[in-house]
Amino acid sequence: MAETELSMKARRWAKRLILISLVALGFAVTTAPRAEKPSLAPATQKSGTEVTLMSVYFLDARVGWAVGAGGAILKTVDGGKRWKPVPSRTSALLTGVFFSDKIHGWVVGSNGIVLHSKDGGETWTGQPSGTQVALYGVYFLTPSSGWAVGAGGTILHTEDSGVRWTDQTSGTSAVLYAVHFFDQNHGGTVGALGTILLTEDGGLTWTTQETQSAATFFDVFFTDQLNGWAVGNAGAMFQTTDGGKRWIDRTFACLRTCSRPTDLIKIRFTSPKAGWIVGERGSILRSTDAGFTWVEQENGTKASLFGLSFPDPHHGWASGERGTILHITARP
Repeated sequence: MAETELSMKARRWAKRLILISLVALGFAVTTAPRAEKPSLAPATQKSGTEVTLMSVYFLDARVGWAVGAGGAILKTVDGGKRWKPVPSRTSALLTGVFFSDKIHGWVVGSNGIVLHSKDGGETWTGQPSGTQVALYGVYFLTPSSGWAVGAGGTILHTEDSGVRWTDQTSGTSAVLYAVHFFDQNHGGTVGALGTILLTEDGGLTWTTQETQSAATFFDVFFTDQLNGWAVGNAGAMFQTTDGGKRWIDRTFACLRTCSRPTDLIKIRFTSPKAGWIVGERGSILRSTDAGFTWVEQENGTKASLFGLSFPDPHHGWASGERGTILHITARP
């Protein structure tokens, strides 16, 4: 049976209702079970669904989308006070959503599915991706230029809004879970077996980075051309300050309140100093010092969180299992 690492892990976690589909070198982490007190704790929003929501994306503090199992696509225009289901015309597991502006959006998922919207997510149509492998990550720099990544080292690129998707040679067969571009030339993708790939020419060539780690990386994010982060299973956290020439192991230690290190699923920075991470068992971590320290945030949910989006420094949303959507309000 051919089954990706993520799908196998997802099935095991689903049976336990934990998941369905997903310091070192002078680096300080909190070692006591204390939590920084934000001005407002993350607030649970009513999504109207019980399916796992694998990805969430907000353009601003009002307009956002969430996607997940069973072809679920949700949209809000009031900051998540009300979420409405949008027909996707598929029952596939949808794993990633991204909008380049208020009009143009893309969703990716299992079996190579790519959906495109040209009306702000009100209607969705399929695009031929040219692959049947699961796609997990999608990122667009402009309404025309974007990338999608997935199983078998798949990297797809489009320059015409997804009318045509072309393969870019990754040089790996590892599952790739996320992709992020800082500008038209500089980007990265991460995945299983400690895989981190970077490009300096828009994906024409991808270079494997040395991490000396076998961790599965679920997400990657760059704050500028030099500074970036990759996070993954068992608290894996790696940082670069030189554009990827060197990756420093900042793996997040298991605190006294946990029995094993937490899988870290998504990471976002809203400024060079302010960063957020979400992961399994409702974990939310925050840094206000460029990632030197990470502090667990008080959170009333134990649902694993897979999606994270911050349209501005003060408002963020996380999505996860059992239809969970959290609104995060950051203290100035």
